[in-house]
Amino acid sequence: MGRLAKNEGATRTELPGVRLHRRSQGMPRRPLLYQQGLIIVGQGAKRVYLGGKTHLYDPDHYLALSVPLPAECEAVVRPGEPLLSMTVDIDMGALLGVIGQMDALGEDARQGRCRRRPGLTVALADPAFKLSVTRLLRALMNPEETRVLGPALVRELLFRVMRGEGAVGLYALVVSGTGLSRIDKALRQIHSNYNRPVHVDELAGCVNMSTSAFHRAFKDVTSLSPIQYLKKVRLNKARAMLVEDGVRASDAARLVGYESVSQFSREFKRYFGASPARLPELHRG
Repeated sequence: MGRLAKNEGATRTELPGVRLHRRSQGMPRRPLLYQQGLIIVGQGAKRVYLGGKTHLYDPDHYLALSVPLPAECEAVVRPGEPLLSMTVDIDMGALLGVIGQMDALGEDARQGRCRRRPGLTVALADPAFKLSVTRLLRALMNPEETRVLGPALVRELLFRVMRGEGAVGLYALVVSGTGLSRIDKALRQIHSNYNRPVHVDELAGCVNMSTSAFHRAFKDVTSLSPIQYLKKVRLNKARAMLVEDGVRASDAARLVGYESVSQFSREFKRYFGASPARLPELHRG
């Protein structure tokens, strides 16, 4: 990964949905909005804190996210050994194609049995999985191989995931009527309309669930209530506006759906540990 991720931060590849990341310094625990996909570490380690549990992923374990999740992340970096990772977005068409061609999935995946939360799974990177990752990285070093072989190698990687511990959440995601697939639909509504008022009973109705059942299923998947989830999405969106786009705090508050700037500032500082005005300065430093 180091030969491809030469610059600090994120590096886009020529293969859509595949990105590389390099971090030379450790990162203390802080809030982060994870996107749906796979995160594969080549060097270093990360910890994810969600719902009172700590999940560690490293070169021997990858992270499978079946839905976007607000969580807290910590990066572990040794001196002279930057953290290197690769993110692969979940292409639903490719995932459905892989599942459709498989003769069988593990019993746990088909029955949805898992001790871990289905929204997030830390899975063992077995030798076959690591070989698929290596093949994909090698192809990314050559533009022609990226273009011709890349999509098939991503499918190969998805196949390895569906043969292992990461299959549970992804399988539940594509099976119509499962709690996770319904919550995924509700999450898409939230992310598309995060700056508008959200009514939980309407979300529940959109996915054909009672309000009480929706609350339970939502927390099972995300470890949060719908209102807590929405708040964290809004605050993470506002953080990106402040740090990456230079938007003023009052404008960020309005753009993410807050009517009260003072309430926004209080909740932002409680969540990120710094005021909206102070945060961009800390990132520049």
